Amino acid sequence: MGHKLKIAGWVSVGVVAGALTTVSLQTVARGAMTPLPLEEIQQLSAVFGLVKTDYVEPVDDKKLITDAISGMVASLDPHSQYFDKKSFKEFREGTSGRFVGVGIEITQEDGLIKVVSPIEGSPAFRAGLKTNDLITKIDETAVKGLSLNDAVKRMRGEPNTKVTLTIFRKDESRTFPVTITREEIKTQSVKGKVVEPGYAWIRLSQFQERTVDDFVRKVEEVYKQEPNLKGLVLDLRNDPGGLLDAAVAVSAAFLPENVTVVTTNGQLADSKATYKASPDFYQRRGGGDPLRRLPAALKSVPLVVLVNEGSASASEIVAGALQDHKRATIMGSQTFGKGSVQTVRPLGPDTGIKLTTARYYTPSGKSIQAKGIVPDVMIDESEEGNIFAALRMREADLDKHLGSGQGEEKKDEAREKARESALKRMEEEAKKPAAERKAPEFGSDKDFQLVQALNQLKGRPVLVSKTLTERKDEKKEN
Repeated sequence: MGHKLKIAGWVSVGVVAGALTTVSLQTVARGAMTPLPLEEIQQLSAVFGLVKTDYVEPVDDKKLITDAISGMVASLDPHSQYFDKKSFKEFREGTSGRFVGVGIEITQEDGLIKVVSPIEGSPAFRAGLKTNDLITKIDETAVKGLSLNDAVKRMRGEPNTKVTLTIFRKDESRTFPVTITREEIKTQSVKGKVVEPGYAWIRLSQFQERTVDDFVRKVEEVYKQEPNLKGLVLDLRNDPGGLLDAAVAVSAAFLPENVTVVTTNGQLADSKATYKASPDFYQRRGGGDPLRRLPAALKSVPLVVLVNEGSASASEIVAGALQDHKRATIMGSQTFGKGSVQTVRPLGPDTGIKLTTARYYTPSGKSIQAKGIVPDVMIDESEEGNIFAALRMREADLDKHLGSGQGEEKKDEAREKARESALKRMEEEAKKPAAERKAPEFGSDKDFQLVQALNQLKGRPVLVSKTLTERKDEKKEN
């Protein structure tokens, strides 16, 4: 293959958060250039000159040019983007599963940064940080008022540099500083276990460079513990995406060899491609087939795939491929709907642009852009219903989102009513003690959707949602 298709992304998933994910095709810029519109270029030059001479204070030339490029690209759709030196580096880190920092998963609570979990073996883990610790200061900067992204940037840095976190530990009613030396953190994107005799659960939280190898090791562990596996649940809930070769490989692990996993189509010749369940489409250069160690039984073991509104991009490719080939039962709620491809083109040694160049399609030819994968069986996120799903961001909610290209999008008026109801419910939940309002951990015995997936595999009755219906494409407003 002459190019490498990548899906990378940022996601924030929670009661009121959504996902913003990206499919990226990394190539070099084409030699051919389209003719420049001279009149418009002259206007741009004139504006540049006026700003330089007439603005209230001097403006840096480089800033004006980079801001113009950034605005031009960002005006197209939510996923096209200009990368300066720093953002280009962060973009690459997002697909590697590696970054330099202290090693904690965090969220925001009452304007402070709350530790969700220290990553095992990380500097934060070794320093004794615990779940539910609150970070009040990062070095000398008070956290109150900082965005989550700003806090992350302050905690990241160069290897072997130090950062001091001021911690408030509620259960001990004390505040204390912890100085941590930053180092490269390797995130774990695959979890799994035998949940009961004959049945296993494997969760992919993102598709990264190490995901396929970790997935193979986890499958081997499961089969070693349970050689006569009767059913498997592949959990893609809240998975924002990652690398396409990883998505193709995970799909290929369950599919017959050489069937189509996903296709892409756009104006460029190199954006018209078909990716199949074959090592040619997912093995790394110089490496062998990473799936060769998988047990043959994985191709036929009964399979359920769990998805929700936070499942986007690469996870939608896997779910769509397994659904179209009737290899798995897809359960949960309709996915995010991120079905466009972005090409990353360098503008220099450390800058570039990410430009939407194609849509991707499931094996049956369906575009899921701004719609998503519709589960075979709709199930709520809890016994009480799909309480907060309407608050989660989807592709169709993003400003300037690309249409599906397969017919007019229609406005979903019921969604606004569902949002109002969910907001009221969220306000009520916020008044409860934290322990009572915490959502069950994925993979636990209180995971309602996992229980329903196991019922499906066992042929037992499934508590199908009484409220969830297929979400239609929403009409774009220009």
